[in-house]
Amino acid sequence: MSDTDSDREEYVYVLDYMPTGRSEDRASDEALAQALGVDGFTLLEVVPRSDADVTVGDRVYVGDEERDKVERVKQRIDYDGLTQNAQTELDYAVDDIVEEDEDRFVEFFNEAGSVTIRMHQLDLLPGVGEKIRNTILDERKYEPFESYDDLEERVSGFHDPAGVISDRILQEIRGEDVKYQLFVR
Repeated sequence: MSDTDSDREEYVYVLDYMPTGRSEDRASDEALAQALGVDGFTLLEVVPRSDADVTVGDRVYVGDEERDKVERVKQRIDYDGLTQNAQTELDYAVDDIVEEDEDRFVEFFNEAGSVTIRMHQLDLLPGVGEKIRNTILDERKYEPFESYDDLEERVSGFHDPAGVISDRILQEIRGEDVKYQLFVR
Protein backbone atom coordinates (compact mmCIF):
# COMPACT_ATOMS: atom_id res chain seq x y z
CA MET A 1 0.00 0.00 0.00
CA SER A 2 1.15 3.49 -0.70
CA ASP A 3 2.49 5.72 2.05
CA THR A 4 0.60 8.68 0.65
CA ASP A 5 -3.06 9.35 -0.01
CA SER A 6 -2.21 11.38 -3.10
CA ASP A 7 -2.36 9.88 -6.57
CA ARG A 8 0.71 11.87 -7.55
CA GLU A 9 4.13 10.38 -7.72
CA GLU A 10 7.19 12.10 -6.26
CA TYR A 11 9.81 9.98 -8.02
CA VAL A 12 9.81 7.78 -11.11
CA TYR A 13 12.17 5.33 -12.76
CA VAL A 14 12.79 6.04 -16.43
CA LEU A 15 11.80 3.00 -18.50
CA ASP A 16 12.42 4.41 -21.97
CA TYR A 17 13.75 7.67 -23.39
CA MET A 18 12.70 8.87 -26.83
CA PRO A 19 14.73 11.95 -27.84
CA THR A 20 12.32 12.77 -30.69
CA GLY A 21 9.10 11.56 -29.07
CA ARG A 22 7.00 8.59 -30.12
CA SER A 23 7.56 7.43 -33.67
CA GLU A 24 3.78 7.58 -34.36
CA ASP A 25 3.61 11.20 -33.08
CA ARG A 26 5.47 12.89 -35.92
CA ALA A 27 3.49 16.11 -35.36
CA SER A 28 5.61 16.68 -32.26
CA ASP A 29 9.33 16.25 -31.93
CA GLU A 30 9.69 16.97 -28.22
CA ALA A 31 11.62 14.43 -26.21
CA LEU A 32 9.56 11.99 -24.20
CA ALA A 33 10.27 9.47 -21.47
CA GLN A 34 8.12 6.67 -20.14
CA ALA A 35 8.45 6.09 -16.43
CA LEU A 36 7.24 4.07 -13.45
CA GLY A 37 6.20 5.78 -10.22
CA VAL A 38 7.98 4.63 -7.08
CA ASP A 39 5.06 4.96 -4.62
CA GLY A 40 1.99 3.87 -6.57
CA PHE A 41 3.61 2.15 -9.57
CA THR A 42 1.86 4.61 -11.87
CA LEU A 43 2.95 4.54 -15.50
CA LEU A 44 3.62 8.03 -16.84
CA GLU A 45 4.90 9.84 -19.87
CA VAL A 46 7.06 12.82 -18.95
CA VAL A 47 8.67 15.56 -21.01
CA PRO A 48 12.33 15.94 -20.01
CA ARG A 49 13.90 19.38 -19.79
CA SER A 50 15.82 20.24 -22.93
CA ASP A 51 19.05 20.63 -20.96
CA ALA A 52 18.64 17.40 -18.96
CA ASP A 53 20.56 14.19 -19.43
CA VAL A 54 17.92 11.45 -19.02
CA THR A 55 18.88 7.79 -19.17
CA VAL A 56 16.93 4.56 -18.83
CA GLY A 57 17.11 3.43 -15.20
CA ASP A 58 17.41 6.95 -13.76
CA ARG A 59 15.38 7.76 -10.66
CA VAL A 60 13.92 11.19 -11.41
CA TYR A 61 11.96 13.69 -9.29
CA VAL A 62 8.52 14.63 -10.68
CA GLY A 63 6.94 16.13 -7.55
CA ASP A 64 5.62 19.66 -7.05
CA GLU A 65 8.94 21.30 -6.18
CA GLU A 66 11.49 22.39 -8.77
CA ARG A 67 12.51 19.53 -11.02
CA ASP A 68 16.00 19.25 -12.41
CA LYS A 69 15.33 16.73 -15.22
CA VAL A 70 11.61 16.86 -16.01
CA GLU A 71 9.77 19.81 -17.53
CA ARG A 72 6.30 18.33 -17.03
CA VAL A 73 4.30 15.15 -16.62
CA LYS A 74 2.49 14.74 -19.92
CA GLN A 75 0.04 11.96 -19.11
CA ARG A 76 -0.72 8.77 -17.30
CA ILE A 77 -0.59 5.67 -19.49
CA ASP A 78 -1.43 2.00 -19.16
CA TYR A 79 0.75 -1.02 -19.80
CA ASP A 80 -0.32 -1.34 -23.42
CA GLY A 81 0.84 2.24 -24.02
CA LEU A 82 4.42 1.37 -23.09
CA THR A 83 7.04 0.95 -25.78
CA GLN A 84 8.65 -2.46 -26.17
CA ASN A 85 11.79 -1.11 -24.48
CA ALA A 86 9.77 0.24 -21.55
CA GLN A 87 7.98 -3.10 -21.15
CA THR A 88 11.34 -4.85 -21.01
CA GLU A 89 12.75 -2.39 -18.44
CA LEU A 90 9.62 -2.56 -16.27
CA ASP A 91 10.63 -5.85 -14.61
CA TYR A 92 14.01 -4.42 -13.61
CA ALA A 93 12.50 -1.19 -12.28
CA VAL A 94 9.93 -3.04 -10.16
CA ASP A 95 12.63 -5.35 -8.78
CA ASP A 96 14.79 -2.32 -7.91
CA ILE A 97 11.94 -0.58 -6.09
CA VAL A 98 11.02 -3.73 -4.13
CA GLU A 99 14.67 -4.28 -3.13
CA GLU A 100 15.38 -0.63 -2.25
CA ASP A 101 12.21 -0.20 -0.18
CA GLU A 102 12.39 -3.48 1.73
CA ASP A 103 10.85 -2.01 4.91
CA ARG A 104 7.72 -0.95 3.04
CA PHE A 105 7.07 -4.42 1.64
CA VAL A 106 8.07 -6.33 4.77
CA GLU A 107 5.51 -4.14 6.55
CA PHE A 108 2.93 -5.46 4.08
CA PHE A 109 3.60 -9.00 5.34
CA ASN A 110 3.28 -7.75 8.93
CA GLU A 111 0.09 -5.76 8.36
CA ALA A 112 -1.80 -7.58 5.57
CA GLY A 113 -5.42 -8.25 6.44
CA SER A 114 -8.60 -9.75 5.06
CA VAL A 115 -10.00 -8.72 1.70
CA THR A 116 -13.28 -10.56 2.22
CA ILE A 117 -14.58 -13.04 4.77
CA ARG A 118 -13.04 -15.86 2.74
CA MET A 119 -9.92 -14.18 1.34
CA HIS A 120 -6.79 -12.66 2.84
CA GLN A 121 -4.43 -10.21 1.11
CA LEU A 122 -1.66 -12.80 1.41
CA ASP A 123 -3.79 -15.20 -0.69
CA LEU A 124 -3.40 -12.77 -3.59
CA LEU A 125 0.38 -13.19 -3.76
CA PRO A 126 1.62 -15.63 -6.42
CA GLY A 127 2.76 -18.90 -4.91
CA VAL A 128 1.34 -18.20 -1.44
CA GLY A 129 -1.03 -20.98 -0.52
CA GLU A 130 -2.92 -21.76 2.64
CA LYS A 131 0.05 -23.30 4.46
CA ILE A 132 2.44 -20.39 3.81
CA ARG A 133 -0.29 -17.83 4.54
CA ASN A 134 -1.10 -19.45 7.88
CA THR A 135 2.58 -19.70 8.82
CA ILE A 136 3.09 -16.00 8.05
CA LEU A 137 0.03 -15.10 10.14
CA ASP A 138 1.19 -17.29 13.04
CA GLU A 139 4.80 -16.09 12.98
CA ARG A 140 3.94 -12.39 12.87
CA LYS A 141 1.84 -12.77 16.04
CA TYR A 142 5.01 -13.63 17.97
CA GLU A 143 7.28 -11.07 16.41
CA PRO A 144 7.01 -8.82 13.34
CA PHE A 145 9.15 -9.74 10.38
CA GLU A 146 12.22 -7.54 10.00
CA SER A 147 13.46 -8.37 6.50
CA TYR A 148 13.00 -10.58 3.47
CA ASP A 149 15.66 -12.90 4.94
CA ASP A 150 13.71 -13.07 8.21
CA LEU A 151 10.59 -14.10 6.26
CA GLU A 152 12.50 -16.83 4.42
CA GLU A 153 14.04 -18.16 7.64
CA ARG A 154 10.82 -18.22 9.67
CA VAL A 155 8.36 -19.36 6.98
CA SER A 156 9.29 -22.82 5.75
CA GLY A 157 8.90 -23.17 1.98
CA PHE A 158 8.61 -19.43 1.36
CA HIS A 159 11.43 -18.47 -0.96
CA ASP A 160 12.16 -15.07 -2.48
CA PRO A 161 9.52 -12.85 -0.82
CA ALA A 162 10.83 -9.86 -2.79
CA GLY A 163 10.26 -11.78 -6.01
CA VAL A 164 6.73 -12.68 -4.92
CA ILE A 165 5.97 -8.99 -4.30
CA SER A 166 7.53 -8.01 -7.66
CA ASP A 167 5.47 -10.65 -9.47
CA ARG A 168 2.25 -9.38 -7.89
CA ILE A 169 3.06 -5.76 -8.74
CA LEU A 170 3.78 -6.74 -12.37
CA GLN A 171 0.48 -8.64 -12.55
CA GLU A 172 -1.34 -5.53 -11.32
CA ILE A 173 0.47 -3.20 -13.73
CA ARG A 174 -0.24 -5.51 -16.68
CA GLY A 175 -3.89 -5.91 -15.65
CA GLU A 176 -3.61 -9.69 -15.62
CA ASP A 177 -7.04 -10.62 -14.29
CA VAL A 178 -6.42 -8.71 -11.08
CA LYS A 179 -9.63 -7.86 -9.23
CA TYR A 180 -7.86 -6.46 -6.16
CA GLN A 181 -5.03 -3.93 -6.25
CA LEU A 182 -2.59 -4.37 -3.38
CA PHE A 183 0.21 -2.11 -4.58
CA VAL A 184 -0.70 -0.31 -7.80
CA ARG A 185 -2.83 2.82 -7.85
